[in-house]
Amino acid sequence: MECDPFREVRVPFKAVKGGITAARGFRAAAISCGIKNPEATRLDLALIASDAPTVTEAVYTTNKVRAACVRVSQSHIRESDTRAIIANSGNANACTGPQGIQDAKAMCKAAAEALGVRMRQIQVCSTGIIGMTMPIGRITPRVAELASKLSPTGSDDAAAAIMTSDTRPKSYSIEVPCGSGSFRIGGIAKGAGMICPNMATMLCFITTDARISADELKRAVRCAVDQSFNCITIDGDTSTNDTVVVMSNGLAEAPAIRKGSDEAKIFRCALHKVMLELAKMIVADGERVTKFVEIRVRNARTHADARKVAEAVAKSMLVKCSWHGSDPNWGRVIHAVGYSGARIREELIDIYFGGLLACKGGLTSGTPVGELEKVVREPRFSVTIDLNLGNANHIVYTSDLSEAYVDFNSSEYSAAVHSRRQKGLA
Repeated sequence: MECDPFREVRVPFKAVKGGITAARGFRAAAISCGIKNPEATRLDLALIASDAPTVTEAVYTTNKVRAACVRVSQSHIRESDTRAIIANSGNANACTGPQGIQDAKAMCKAAAEALGVRMRQIQVCSTGIIGMTMPIGRITPRVAELASKLSPTGSDDAAAAIMTSDTRPKSYSIEVPCGSGSFRIGGIAKGAGMICPNMATMLCFITTDARISADELKRAVRCAVDQSFNCITIDGDTSTNDTVVVMSNGLAEAPAIRKGSDEAKIFRCALHKVMLELAKMIVADGERVTKFVEIRVRNARTHADARKVAEAVAKSMLVKCSWHGSDPNWGRVIHAVGYSGARIREELIDIYFGGLLACKGGLTSGTPVGELEKVVREPRFSVTIDLNLGNANHIVYTSDLSEAYVDFNSSEYSAAVHSRRQKGLA
């Protein structure tokens, strides 16, 4: 039951409620600490904990400028098992020097003390504006209270607490039959801007009660991330804080998942399903986007070529602007194919908007432009690029580029600095 990137994952799952706490033995909670604005009451600090020891795998940003929380979490996961994640919004704790490392460790220490575990058993994640000192004095005194609120029904609060410019929480969970029992996988995520393959400006936390070894979980996570979060782009930027953490506590009443088994294949596809659904939610909720677009490249010579083409089209500012204007400009698509670096033959390229042929063999297809316009007016549509050179495929999920996106991102840092100064915080 291999995951096929050209169709939805086929596993015998059913969607269930619960998000990050859908799996047995996980609890979550969130509180308001006024991290970005001491006068605000929105939830901005979350805690996710397992009642039992876990096997944990994580993937972190590929950006060489890494936030303090990423550096601390990477060192912790190398040296210990993980029992909990503490995460905040409103401040990225990135480019904050030695003080940032101290603050990230202070968050871990406070969470560990509240839970009765070791400091290195805590993953710490932050999201928000880069270059601002973390208001740690408003955070650590509240962690014990946060821990006291941990609940099997706390997923929605945790999902809300990690939002920044998101307009809605992102949560998804499933139950999967396995042998004579079943296991559950659930997760929450945030991400709106700075979204690009090789992770995005996103946090994603996933829990499962499946019984799985560290090696098999690592293989499953790397495969699922590559086919989900590494297949999305909004603006081509990769953040300093990107993190995906997957925790498994083995409390499910189901057979252990062993390498090469049918259960292992089912688990990989189920994990991919959860990650892909969360990844799509991130793109659909991109900062001020109006279109969700699926770029499907097929019949490339190699997977590397297929990926190059898909990403070149998905990142093209000209292409994204044409989508925003509901303009089916296949010329912009084929020019991006041409500079992608992939091996192509212009006279073999076919391009479809939805199921309608716009370009045949590198030339206009003759399909009435009005029919093509109907496709790109829709809030969701696909663009298929057939290179007709082989049998390799790839999909990237992307969006349009709107005037509102530019306006929204034109003054974030300055506005934050001025606001802090007015409140006497900087």
